[in-house]
Amino acid sequence: MREKLYQTMIELTNGKWSSSLIRGFTQSKASKRIIPSYIKFFNISIQDTIQKREDFTTLHDFFIRKVKEESRPIDLTPNSIISPVDATIETFGDITEKGLFYVKQKTYTLQDMLGSEKIASSFQNGKYIVLYLSPAEYHRIHSPVDGKILNQYILGKKSYPVNKWGLQFGKQTISGNYRMLTELEMPNEKKCIHIKVGAMFVNSIELTNKSNAWKKGEEIGYFSFGSTVVMLYEEGSVEFSSAVHPGKFVRMGENVANML
Repeated sequence: MREKLYQTMIELTNGKWSSSLIRGFTQSKASKRIIPSYIKFFNISIQDTIQKREDFTTLHDFFIRKVKEESRPIDLTPNSIISPVDATIETFGDITEKGLFYVKQKTYTLQDMLGSEKIASSFQNGKYIVLYLSPAEYHRIHSPVDGKILNQYILGKKSYPVNKWGLQFGKQTISGNYRMLTELEMPNEKKCIHIKVGAMFVNSIELTNKSNAWKKGEEIGYFSFGSTVVMLYEEGSVEFSSAVHPGKFVRMGENVANML
């Protein structure tokens, strides 16, 4: 009952009109006035931001703020895979032989997530990790590894909440939302997929890096609202770090897995 009610309320409020209103306000000069309240409400530390609080012209500018390089040291161990974002580890684990993985007791399929049976087959028996970014986090996205881009494409149209309620009560939230997928060849010649999942209302993922290869730690884009990153790895390609566990907060640049 709670699940059905939640889904109905989201459908009623999540549309082009609401997205346009929110996007328009956050990018307006008037939104600058609520930046102090936004910082206080989400208890955001601004000590590591490059700009001073008063220098941000809109709430959107603050939301996609840049931080000082030294505040996000990159794990440069050759076989390390870093967190591409500041986020909470929602879950991680093994993908089944049938291409299934689980988030908040909900079953997802690789084919639904990736939109291709051929691509999905490469990740059966592999591993996955789901990273959730709250509206308070640093929302720039970085490359988790040195990698050659093999494929990049977009799936989905609308987006639903990707917070704990959205994952628990939503309808195939991760595999149904608007998302940008980047298939990479890692240094160990195995593949991974970096999936940037859009969030409700502001369905925006902006790429700032248009090159054919990514370098570990370099910025590749940003989200324009709270969102999620999903990483998928081929069978036998990685092991998760012993420090990784559900609910742990990780900063961009921290080790989350190691290539085999």
